[in-house]
Amino acid sequence: MRLAILGNGFLAGIVVEAAKKGLLADYELVGVLGRSEDKTKALAEKAGCKACFTIEELLAQQPDIVAEAASVAAVKDYAEQILSAGASLAVLSIGAFADQAFYEKTAQTAKANGTKVHIASGAIGGFDVLRTVSLMDQARVTFETHKGPASLQNTPLFTEQLMTDTDETKVFAGTAKEAIALLPTKVNVAVAASLASVGPDAEHVEITSVPRFVGDDHRITAQIDGVKAVVDVYSSTSAIAGWSIVALLQNLASPIVF
Repeated sequence: MRLAILGNGFLAGIVVEAAKKGLLADYELVGVLGRSEDKTKALAEKAGCKACFTIEELLAQQPDIVAEAASVAAVKDYAEQILSAGASLAVLSIGAFADQAFYEKTAQTAKANGTKVHIASGAIGGFDVLRTVSLMDQARVTFETHKGPASLQNTPLFTEQLMTDTDETKVFAGTAKEAIALLPTKVNVAVAASLASVGPDAEHVEITSVPRFVGDDHRITAQIDGVKAVVDVYSSTSAIAGWSIVALLQNLASPIVF
């Protein structure tokens, strides 16, 4: 399959790295699209494919699938064009789909063109069990995240006091939809979990600042009478998100699907 990459940063680089290691043997890298000309050229040269600077130029490479590792804005800007051109889309910036109107329009576009949107797990997992429990009955789903205070800098949730606190501080409680509106780059995983279960308006999200904590600890609980599923993933690096795209691409090409 012909594979194009939307994005030219650290996570996009992981996809290229995986391809060079032979982990994406069923794919041919055909193009990279990014905002920075220098970074796009450098990544395309490493991948051995074309550097693209418009979505039209990327789609001219006739990809079968486009792997997005850019931003919520990029998904909203380009999803319709990609799907309409006959390419499927593997999405890492899942927060775009907290917008119900965009979600529905994207689904309609994919269906009309025989293409699909594949949601990457990012820094979490367990989508299968979340969906299963939610199908069985009206589930109660909570998404609890623990972060170091420094990771909240440059967000509406940050205060200088968090840097000197000695106790944990709950800085947000609300729905996944409310969380992504406040933190468009920080809680894509919460939206992903909600899409696999009860939806962004029904999933309850809590974010806690933990002194001297490094990384993210995400704990998802889906519960009905008689069944309780818990998914708890800790990571100190965003690399896990990039590798989740690689795992998704491998699964899409495999004759045995997990």
